[in-house]
Amino acid sequence: MKQNIPHLYALRAFTVAAQSSSFSQAAELLNVTPGAVSRHIRTLEDHFACQLFERNGPKVMLTDAGRMLAVQLQQGFSQLENACRQLRSTHVQLRLKAPSTLTMRWLLDVMADFRAQHETPEVEVSSIWMDIDNVDFTKEPFDCAILLGNGHFGAGTRCLRLFDEWLLPLCAPDLLDKARDNLAACELIHPSRDRRDWRRWLNSSGLYSGLSLAGGKVFDTLEQGMLAAMGGHGVTIGDLLLSQSAMDQHLLVAPFPLAIGTGDGYYLVWPGDSARQNNIDKLALFLQKNIPRYVHNDITIQN
Repeated sequence: MKQNIPHLYALRAFTVAAQSSSFSQAAELLNVTPGAVSRHIRTLEDHFACQLFERNGPKVMLTDAGRMLAVQLQQGFSQLENACRQLRSTHVQLRLKAPSTLTMRWLLDVMADFRAQHETPEVEVSSIWMDIDNVDFTKEPFDCAILLGNGHFGAGTRCLRLFDEWLLPLCAPDLLDKARDNLAACELIHPSRDRRDWRRWLNSSGLYSGLSLAGGKVFDTLEQGMLAAMGGHGVTIGDLLLSQSAMDQHLLVAPFPLAIGTGDGYYLVWPGDSARQNNIDKLALFLQKNIPRYVHNDITIQN
């Protein structure tokens, strides 16, 4: 079969020579001799039956035909480089989206252990605030995500449940007695603008059924609510598993030892047709082996 496209080496030599306006400089960049570059250029000129360069001593200048070819080839080589870079990243990199509190309270430590035990994939974690956890793999630059939800994250996605969400009130030790005696006398801290977490806990626990959710302090994340509670600014509602370290360090205590299961959980989510499936499987297996577990028995868990 007749070859309609010149050899790639010749095209690359032409592109580098066009950028440097010098066969000798092109030779240095390509680690070949200037004579080899000249032969590649002559091969192309014979192939296209036109002159590509005007030779003026050590410097060369593109002809009109050469300029047209150079523009097209530069675009083509850029596309080839991008394709190779993406293929390499398929094997060695994962871009992971995760909610901020989960990242700070669990994921950072887990990923440090993952990096220590696995050279690949390189997992790039993006901690992003989401009022309602979601991901759109067609528009966002992520390969996978850890999201809080009910397991339904959109058509074309797959997911793996990691651990459940259990909510319970939390406060600084100095506020423990006051909160136990009369929660209504304490200022509530809401880690979400719609105050949904306190509403869920109150409805399911049956305690303080007439408690008003108006007023109080409103934040965007569980992490912010926990930090405010640690500072003695009120009673927040937090996630049992993500609050464990703070409770173990006696930064937070539970005035009511009852954790309510919301029915939601944290899931690893990814596109069903992902080219990075092998790396996602490796990450999923590691996350499953390192999910947070509640090891104390002083709090009742109600699903």
